Amino acid sequence: MSLVTERPEPGTPRPYRFPPVIRRTVAGGDVVAAHLPGHNLAVAVLLFDAGAGREPLGREGLANVVAKALEEGTTRRDATEYALALEGLGTELSISVDWDAFQVGVQVPVHRLPAAVELMTEAVRTPRLDPADLVRVRDDEVTALRMYWANPGPRADAALRAQLFGAQQRVGRPMDGDPDSVAAVTVDDVTAFHADWLTRFGTLLVVGDLDRIDLDELATTAFAGASGGAAPAGEPLDVRVPGERKIVLVNRPGSVQSTLRLGHVAPHRGHPDHVPMTLAATVLGGAFTSRLNHLLREVRGYTYGIRADFGQARRFGRFVVSSGVQTAVTAPALVDAVGEIARTRSSGVTEEELTVARSWRAGQLTVELQTPRAIANALATLVVHDLPDDYHATLRERLLAATEPEVSAAAAQHLHPAGLTLVVEGDAALIRDELVATGLGEVIDAG
Repeated sequence: MSLVTERPEPGTPRPYRFPPVIRRTVAGGDVVAAHLPGHNLAVAVLLFDAGAGREPLGREGLANVVAKALEEGTTRRDATEYALALEGLGTELSISVDWDAFQVGVQVPVHRLPAAVELMTEAVRTPRLDPADLVRVRDDEVTALRMYWANPGPRADAALRAQLFGAQQRVGRPMDGDPDSVAAVTVDDVTAFHADWLTRFGTLLVVGDLDRIDLDELATTAFAGASGGAAPAGEPLDVRVPGERKIVLVNRPGSVQSTLRLGHVAPHRGHPDHVPMTLAATVLGGAFTSRLNHLLREVRGYTYGIRADFGQARRFGRFVVSSGVQTAVTAPALVDAVGEIARTRSSGVTEEELTVARSWRAGQLTVELQTPRAIANALATLVVHDLPDDYHATLRERLLAATEPEVSAAAAQHLHPAGLTLVVEGDAALIRDELVATGLGEVIDAG
């Protein structure tokens, strides 16, 4: 006797409304805000064009060291005094670094926002940057990275990035660096990065009940003593998909599984095909119901999960498939994954698959963009990628309005199975011959 279940039909996405975006220039800097009437929590973020892409070669991970150093006290207060001041407001610094941006934020009740912005600005503009603290912070980061790089995955990710963009470009190296690059960071590197990038005006993002928030007052505090605008970001990188596949083998002796990273370069975040590309990737590998997950997990039993998506930054993007499979099925899993990518490119998506993808992606907006902090992140996306102010307000409708021909055309244009770089991290002695036998491409060893 067997129990057969049917997958439920997708429901109607919940209504969603992104708050109006307000822009103004105050005290020489730009303010971008969103009004949440009646909300008692508010968020303020200083956003700088100072992401990992601004780091010099050989110092990958420098921006993260700077980020952690901001919490080590200021010229007014030592680390303990500063931490107690934040705690007295019921907040903490929220600091993040990605390829394009360096963000420092606070979240507090509305009436405490002016004091919180003052503390945030103190850390950003006048950090203590004591040499002994910087060395300790750097060494802690090196230790954390050594532990991280001992796991399967980071070496495969690094090998793929180097193959796609070239290891002599910053984007061809890991965003967060590696133990060696962070160990090379000096005190002078940290102080220079701060002086070069975090003394600029940046952009102040504010989300909350603006009827109870004085934006001019916050901006005057945040931009006091700042000078210099954003440096030119540059045009999108001219990196092209190669004409043939190759397999890059990262040896991990004794490994009981193989880590797979399949990818090629893709358009940058501001590309007009972003929505149909996202939906095509969702059908292929962006959800639990995707083609790749169904075949390799449910049908074959090769993996606990496999994902595919377009990762996009301001000047570049890449398409990546990620998974871990049993060593014994490394080669057939690779063949199946490439086959599904090729099938999606050649035959597109079905209306049934697209209906599920549209509903899920549109419905996620209600979940993903319901907090002040999430809305602040959405504002940052507008600024970094120079998107229109109504971008998020219209995103749900654009997702739901995407047609099968549009999404299939995006799959055909932006998926390149014949130009994939296939990175396999595993026990080379056990899998090399089988990888060669697949005929998917020349097998080369990672440098």
